[in-house]
Amino acid sequence: MRTTDFDFDLPPDRIAQHPASPRDAARLLHVAGDGWHDRIIRDLPDLLRAGDMLVANDTRVIPAQLTARRGDARIGITLDRPDADGDWHALARNARRLRVGDVLQFEGDALLSATVMRGNDGGTVLLRFNLAGEGFGAALQAAGALALPPYIARPHGVTTQDEADYQTVFAENPGAVAAPTAGLHFTPSLLEHLAARGVTRSLVTLHVGAGTFLPMRTEIVAEHRMHAERGSISAAAASAINAARAAGGRILAVGTTTLRLLESAVQPDGTIAPFDGETSIFITPGTKLRSADLLLTNFHLPRSTLFMLVCAFAGTAPMKAAYAHAIAAGYRFFSYGDATLLERA
Repeated sequence: MRTTDFDFDLPPDRIAQHPASPRDAARLLHVAGDGWHDRIIRDLPDLLRAGDMLVANDTRVIPAQLTARRGDARIGITLDRPDADGDWHALARNARRLRVGDVLQFEGDALLSATVMRGNDGGTVLLRFNLAGEGFGAALQAAGALALPPYIARPHGVTTQDEADYQTVFAENPGAVAAPTAGLHFTPSLLEHLAARGVTRSLVTLHVGAGTFLPMRTEIVAEHRMHAERGSISAAAASAINAARAAGGRILAVGTTTLRLLESAVQPDGTIAPFDGETSIFITPGTKLRSADLLLTNFHLPRSTLFMLVCAFAGTAPMKAAYAHAIAAGYRFFSYGDATLLERA
């Protein structure tokens, strides 16, 4: 497969710059075996049934965009993912001369610094911060900014409204650079209606890294390597998901991040095992998917790993046809855009 196999023309005015208000008023394209159906997110309870389980990503976006100084040199830092020991992988700009042992001081909080534990490697460094826990979180709030996707135009910087809009209703565990955007569509009211319908809910965690913003640079799909991201599925969550499926319920993965984590933990018999570690799983057409029956996800970039993932889930031809319909019908794309509900092919 080549990346050009997953290309399509997307008019720039289809890229959403702001989310729908209220969130559950966004449009929803339901892609099923009999074609597609135009709905809205608020219709989701009508498309599910009692016993189904919604599995969502509870990561919380952190202000991952930082400016550091080493002497007179000014260095842009974007946090990527944490290691289990608390060190952070980060993308570094203007950092060719960074060496192991260098100490960076961060603008915005005089108390925050980091030591370079591994030098510049293709634009990435490993940093050990001098603060941890609540102190580190407070310092990030003072020194950092949200790393919004480059296709969301904010010439004057991220707004306070973005700081609210770019968190999901599920957000609990800090660590993501980017939002798991399918979760942005949910509201407390929608969750109440889903619960009244008999739809249960389970939460998992995948901290979305900065690599999600990077384009594919290979023409041959199989040559692409995904950036690793850290995730976890508790024993209780795995047990609940397995019980719901064993009772005949369908598993709805909210977002590609949730699906990638579930597929990293799925066993040959389709059950989910507890998980705690990194995943760099790359889901493309031909990948056998076992963990979820339904996928709720936004509309994705052409030639992207995420468009390949939805083609793997629902079929390449159906997804190309659905996307062509969505573009013609004025659906809004990407992080702040509308959504699709996909049935597994």
